[in-house]
Amino acid sequence: MIITFEDFSWFGGGEMTKVEEIEIKDPKDVLRPRPWPVTPPATREEAKEIYKKRGPEAVDFVVWLEDILGYEKRFTKPEALTGIRVLDVGIWRLGNAFCSSLLAELGAEVIKIEPPTGDPLRYLTPFGREEYMLRDNVKGELCGLEFINEMRNKYSVTLNLEHPEGRELFKKLIPQVDVVIENYPPGYFDQLGIGYRQLSKINPRLIYCWIGILGQWGPMKDRVSKFGQWMLEPFGQAACSFIHNTGYPQDFLPRGSGGDPTRSAAWIADYAAGEQAAVNILAALWYREEVSGRGQFIEVTAAEALMDILDFDIAWYAFNRSIKARTGAWDPNLNQYAWNPCKDGYMMIGGQTDRLWYRIGMCISRDFPQFERLISEDPLLKEMAARNALEALIKTYTLTTMWLRNITRDVAEEKLMDYEIAAGPVMYLDEVAEYYHFKYRKFVDVIEDEYYGPILHCAPPLAYQHRTPARVKWMGRPLGIDNEHIYAKYLGIGPTQLRELKEKGII
Repeated sequence: MIITFEDFSWFGGGEMTKVEEIEIKDPKDVLRPRPWPVTPPATREEAKEIYKKRGPEAVDFVVWLEDILGYEKRFTKPEALTGIRVLDVGIWRLGNAFCSSLLAELGAEVIKIEPPTGDPLRYLTPFGREEYMLRDNVKGELCGLEFINEMRNKYSVTLNLEHPEGRELFKKLIPQVDVVIENYPPGYFDQLGIGYRQLSKINPRLIYCWIGILGQWGPMKDRVSKFGQWMLEPFGQAACSFIHNTGYPQDFLPRGSGGDPTRSAAWIADYAAGEQAAVNILAALWYREEVSGRGQFIEVTAAEALMDILDFDIAWYAFNRSIKARTGAWDPNLNQYAWNPCKDGYMMIGGQTDRLWYRIGMCISRDFPQFERLISEDPLLKEMAARNALEALIKTYTLTTMWLRNITRDVAEEKLMDYEIAAGPVMYLDEVAEYYHFKYRKFVDVIEDEYYGPILHCAPPLAYQHRTPARVKWMGRPLGIDNEHIYAKYLGIGPTQLRELKEKGII
């Protein structure tokens, strides 16, 4: 079998060229990652040549930005949350994991507390396939990529919180930490005597954040019970109509081929909740330091976090009792604001204003005169509001697709850029990894992880603060690898006592 690796630098305006062919003798080798990068990142001098096309003022400004935001200097600068200690006690879901990742990237010391058997998320892997997992070089244990990706900059310790001695050790850690994050079933930690009501008496400055699906109080709080609490991220999407809004309406597709709601492929409800939780924690830290001197309890739910980004759907419903229907890739507010198929994928074109919309028409009409004729014959298309009607959308996108179907994304992008139109290709993931812009900014980069070897990852968006940038220092950690370091540092526990705790099943 011959596998061909191709150069995706054509997003910079060049041609797609074949660069390497590799013979695969064992079919299992196909599962191995492709070499990265296929094409090296641009040098700073090459980037300057691109900047010069926009004038000397652009060069001066961009060079200044690169000097203060550049990746190379990131690790020499201070961290915003230095001195803040966080215990992440959540398991299974990504809300707590993403929240603590954001804090860890900003410099907080985050200690991930797992049961002695490990967070079940460690063992989650697509289709249950072990070949999609990584093996650490110390214990030789397999770990799923989802868990490794959200273990960035965190320490791993084990502690059995269902054991009385485990809870006592947990309480001894509390006076020395600033934040606790957990996602156990409603009231569970309170029943164990380690909830906010009990821990705030030990440490009044403690900020305690619970992340769940519907909340720990309210008429429906028991509906998400301990029997299904852990893996109900889609319930958060379903409960706030996010799933109902997502997907193609049945009327747009051949009978029987569509119309069903669609959940996000990513665990978007958990990620939205994690982001909201991190913002809440940062606000609580500021309030504690600048105003009250005390901590507080925070509750974040996935359903409500996702509801907050549903645009104007609720206001629309209250305005005229209209339930927003699924519109697929189309936006009911704008005509020409969608991706449409072309010869080698999909092309996103945006026509938010009259100026952009008519420029799109001129661009398409250069090769496809039918579009110009449509505009001249249909009065609905001459006004922004009128052209958003379903009939007008169908006409516009039908002709746009007829134009795109015979050209590739790079050709379409060049043609649209000639008319200064907002447009860009819908990229596949391998193209994202090879995208010359992301590689140059080091947003996509390889980290040499101490335990798992080289891992391709995305840098945190918070990295572009010029004084206190976020950073990724490491990715995954083997289960309990930091027990000796953390327990000795904060509780004075030595190797002999650690062995006794392990024999009792406490760590």
